[in-house]
Amino acid sequence: MKLYIKNMVCSRCKTVVRQELEALGHQVITIELGEVVLEKSATDMQLYLISERLQTHDFELLSDKKQQLIERVKTAIVELVHLQNDGLRRMKHSDYITEKVSRDYRYLSTLFSEVEGITIEQYLINQKLERVKELLVYDELTLSQIADLLNYSSVAHLSAQFKSITGMTPSKFKRLRDKTRKPLDEI
Repeated sequence: MKLYIKNMVCSRCKTVVRQELEALGHQVITIELGEVVLEKSATDMQLYLISERLQTHDFELLSDKKQQLIERVKTAIVELVHLQNDGLRRMKHSDYITEKVSRDYRYLSTLFSEVEGITIEQYLINQKLERVKELLVYDELTLSQIADLLNYSSVAHLSAQFKSITGMTPSKFKRLRDKTRKPLDEI
């Protein structure tokens, strides 16, 4: 049985979800960001218990098919932005999302906008900018290296996009004492 879980965006999230499901007596076959496959189907009562248990960790069990698709799109974008796989990063985001979700990109784009109130492209930009903030805080890469890592055409493009969204330049952000960042599940 396949379950879709909202806000499961990192390895620690996967660990918590696995522990909770196993504590409830379920055998996990596979677990990916936003998606779990159980060995056996769960009853309505078991699904209710799973949902309640996951909510204590701010996860949400998704039953609506449209929400499941949206969560799969978000997961694909998180993978694109946060994984350090060069081949994946260089792939066109629409192609990757289409391949990952197995649906037409135009349909996904329309659905995403209707449900989330922003476009897939804006969600991608928001994810990329949070990743830029993270890398700036770590202070291990130059802005040029960050631009390359996140597949920006130039440092100028990254800087302009950063400033238009955050209201400050990357260098000003880097100098701030309080470097406010958003958790991935709140983007």
